[in-house]
Amino acid sequence: MEPNAMTLNDYLAIVKRRKWSFILPAAVIFFTAAIVALALPSIYTSTSTILIEEQDIPDEYVKTSVTSYAEQRLQSIHQRITSFSRLLEIVNRFNPYPDLKDKWTSEEIVAKMKDDITMEPINTDVVDPRTGRPSAATIAFTLSYEGKDPQMVQRISNTLTSLFLEENLQVREKKATETTDFLEQEMEKVKVKLTDLESQLAAFKEAHVNELPDLLQVNMQSLNNIESNIQRLGEQLRSVKEREGYLMAQLANVPRKEEKRDKTRLDELKVQLVHLQTRFSDQYPDVIKTKAEIEELETQLKNSSGKTDNPGNSSDMPDNPVYITLAAQLSSTRADIDSIKRQVREAEKTADLYRQRIAETPKVEETYKAILIERDNTQAKYNDLMRKHMEAEVAQGLEKEQKGERFTLIDPARLPEKPDKPNRLAIMLIGMVLGIGAGVGWASFREFTDPSIRNSESLVTATSFPVLAGIPEIKTREDLERERKKQITIIVALALGIVGGIVLFHFLFMDLDIFWAKLMRNFGL
Repeated sequence: MEPNAMTLNDYLAIVKRRKWSFILPAAVIFFTAAIVALALPSIYTSTSTILIEEQDIPDEYVKTSVTSYAEQRLQSIHQRITSFSRLLEIVNRFNPYPDLKDKWTSEEIVAKMKDDITMEPINTDVVDPRTGRPSAATIAFTLSYEGKDPQMVQRISNTLTSLFLEENLQVREKKATETTDFLEQEMEKVKVKLTDLESQLAAFKEAHVNELPDLLQVNMQSLNNIESNIQRLGEQLRSVKEREGYLMAQLANVPRKEEKRDKTRLDELKVQLVHLQTRFSDQYPDVIKTKAEIEELETQLKNSSGKTDNPGNSSDMPDNPVYITLAAQLSSTRADIDSIKRQVREAEKTADLYRQRIAETPKVEETYKAILIERDNTQAKYNDLMRKHMEAEVAQGLEKEQKGERFTLIDPARLPEKPDKPNRLAIMLIGMVLGIGAGVGWASFREFTDPSIRNSESLVTATSFPVLAGIPEIKTREDLERERKKQITIIVALALGIVGGIVLFHFLFMDLDIFWAKLMRNFGL
C-alpha cells in the first residue's frame, strides 16, 4: 500500500474527529431554511377551467363573422380584463392586499394583482380545416389567481372568470354588429352610386336613343329597307314616266275641241243624206234619221258658236271627252310622278338619317359600354354586399342566440384547501442538502488545513525517524460517564427532532390520517 493512501478507517476517524465541524454548519443552514420555509406566508391558488366550444350550427350553413383564432381572442380578452381600470375596480371591491394599501401606490398594487393572475391555454393536435395540416389548437384554458386568503382568492377567481365569459360574448356580438353595420353602410354607398349610374345610363339612352349599339342591326336593316324602297320607287318612277310619255303622245293626236268633229260628222251626214235620197224617198227611215241627226248637229254647232261668241267663256277649254280623259290621266300620272319624287326625297332624307345614326354608333358605343360596364360592376358589388350583409345578419343572430363559438365554464374556481406556495418541504430539503454540503466542506477544510499528526505513518513521513512504540488513549470513569450522557443527549435530540418533524408535517403539509390512508392505499393494504 502506498504511504499516502487513506483507508476506510482513516475516513471514519476523520468523521469522528470532525463531527462538530460537520454538524454545526449543516444544522445552522438546515434550521435557517426551515425557519424561512415556516416564515414565508402561505399562497393559495384558485383555478377555473373554461372550455372553448365550437358553434352548434355547421359552417356550411351559417358562417360566423368572427374569424380570429381562439388564441388571439384569448390574448385580446386577457389584455382587456387585466387593464388598469378593470383591475382597479376589483382591487377597490375586494381589497385583496390590505397590508399593501397604505404602503404601495395604486399602480403598484394593480401591477401586483396582474402578476398574480395567470392564464394558460390547453392545446391539442388537430387538423386545421383551412390548410389541411396538423397543428396545435387551443380547446380550453385555465384562469388562476393566487393570494394569501383562500376565500378571497376563490371570489376573485370567480369574478375574473365571469368577466372573461361576459367579455367574450360582448366582443363576439360587437364584432358581428360592427360587421353588419359596416356592410350596411357600404351597401348604401354602393346603392347611391348605382342609382347615379342608372340615372346616367337612362339620360344617355334618352340622348342617344337611336344610336345605341343595341339598335345597330335595326338601323342597318331599316337602311336596307329604305334603300330597297328607293330602288323600288325609282323603278316605279320610270314606269310612270313611260306612261306619261305614252299619254302625251296620245293626247297630241286628239283634238281639244268637240266642234271640229261635229262639223266633220255633219259633212259626212250630208253626203250620206244625198246618197240616201238618190236611192230612197224622204219617208225612208234612214233618211229621216239622217236628217234628224243633221238638224241636231246644226243646232249644237249654232249653240257652240253662241258660247264661243260669249266673252265669259274661255275658248281654250277643251270639250273633247277623249282629250279630257287623256288629259286627266296625264294629270294623274304627273301627280303620281310628283308623289313618287316626294317619297324618294323623303326616303333619301330618312336614309341619310339612318346612315348618320350608324356612323355615330361606334362613338356612342364606347361611352355606352363604359357606363354599362361600370353599372354592371357596381350592380355585382351591390349584390355581393347584399349577400354578405344577409349572411352577417344571420351571423349576428347566431352570436345573440349564443349558438356560435363560446366559452363554457366546466370547472369553476374552488376554495383552495392547502397552499400552492411555498413548497416548504422542498425548501427544507434544499436546506438539508446545502447544510450537508456546507458541513462536508467545512469539515474537509478543517481537516486538510490542520497540521496535527494523527498516526505513526504521518510521524515517520514528517520526521524520517522510525516510531518505536504507540501509547493508546486512556479513558477514566469520568470520561465514560461524559460520553454516556452525550449519547443520551443525542438520542433525545433526535427523538425530539423526529417528533417535531411529524408535527410540522401534520400541520403544514398533510393530515397524518390522510397520509396514512394514502400510504396504505399505495401499498395495497
